[in-house]
Amino acid sequence: MNEQTRERSRAARRRVVIVGAGMAGVQTAVALREQGFTGTVTLIGAEPHQPYDRPPLSKAVLLGTAEGSAFDVDFEALGIELRLGLEVTVVRPIDHELDTPMGPVPYDVLVIATGAEPMRLPGAEGVPGVHLLRTLDDAERLRPVLARQHDIVVVGAGWIGAEFATAAREAGCAVTVVEAADRPLAGALPAEVAAPMTAWYADSGASLRTHARVEHVEPGAVVLDDGSRLPAGAVVVGIGARPATAWLTGSGIELGAHREVVADDHLRTSVRDVYAVGDCASFPSRRYGERLLVHHWDNALQGPRTVAANIIGETPAAYDPVPYFWSEQFGRFVQYAGHHARADATIWRGDPTGPAWSVCWLRENRLVAVLAVGRPRDLAQGRKLIEAGVPMNPELLSDPSRPLKSAKSATA
Repeated sequence: MNEQTRERSRAARRRVVIVGAGMAGVQTAVALREQGFTGTVTLIGAEPHQPYDRPPLSKAVLLGTAEGSAFDVDFEALGIELRLGLEVTVVRPIDHELDTPMGPVPYDVLVIATGAEPMRLPGAEGVPGVHLLRTLDDAERLRPVLARQHDIVVVGAGWIGAEFATAAREAGCAVTVVEAADRPLAGALPAEVAAPMTAWYADSGASLRTHARVEHVEPGAVVLDDGSRLPAGAVVVGIGARPATAWLTGSGIELGAHREVVADDHLRTSVRDVYAVGDCASFPSRRYGERLLVHHWDNALQGPRTVAANIIGETPAAYDPVPYFWSEQFGRFVQYAGHHARADATIWRGDPTGPAWSVCWLRENRLVAVLAVGRPRDLAQGRKLIEAGVPMNPELLSDPSRPLKSAKSATA
């Protein structure tokens, strides 16, 4: 038996414990089995529900067109132990143990997949009628609110705020969205790209108030800092999320500036036998020359394959995906791939006041990001071009009638 075979044999007998039963945690467990891991796999989730997918919460579950969004995974058949409704309070890497209210849980390998938790509006906790939208229970609490067609105030015009406002308008609610910045999606997109999206709110019958800060929330109303009062049968807060890592305090596992787990390019943490994946972890991107913290579904889907390969004893390629996400809002399908922070040119494809258009970001004439509104082909082709890193011809790229893939530079 050679050394590599012995190493795989040892790996197969280990106990892997995954903390977090969302997309990243579930996919890590599944990937381990798919890649041939025969050791113990335990998946711990703080919520009591069967593990479920989150994107449908802001649409189908909220509007009652689906009862839930449980993953179609036969955990028993895969030999994955589920421990649900169990919160992990402390990790002790020296002892290779987790502390929980039900007692310690030992591990040989730990995978941190606790995702992100919504930021709360200061002063709004405990006020009747104030909601978050992150969990299945949140969606279930909001469903009857929409059914009663309350006046609803949404705090935050980010992705979640826009998606919830869309669902609320479909349910027949009067919706006002308040945003402290001067535009929607201020933290995600440059001003000139987000500006055309402002009109989407009015087109749907929702009111968008920018430069609007919440002074306080009281039962039945939201009071803004200019003194105006907005009637609110319900308030939905969507002002962002932060990595759910408070339980790692004092563990010695390195956390970054956003309190995320600092992982390397193979998603290993600073502590031996501990990995981190999904919304709770940042990783260095060679493609973009900086550390990325990606709070999107696709990252939680892709990262687990790298983690599983590491655990099994293989040496996977460095984890360096092209980030991708999508959003359905106000009758539009919005997709984004890449990372535009260091782009040096912006190319428009189509009329942003129309139903379908795209924006491409270049750095040294190479495509680094693309936003597509109603142009899924642009997104699909753009994502491949970003991965390939081929030089583009900006003039050809600006022609919306030309397929993106045919806008390569003659020197490519």
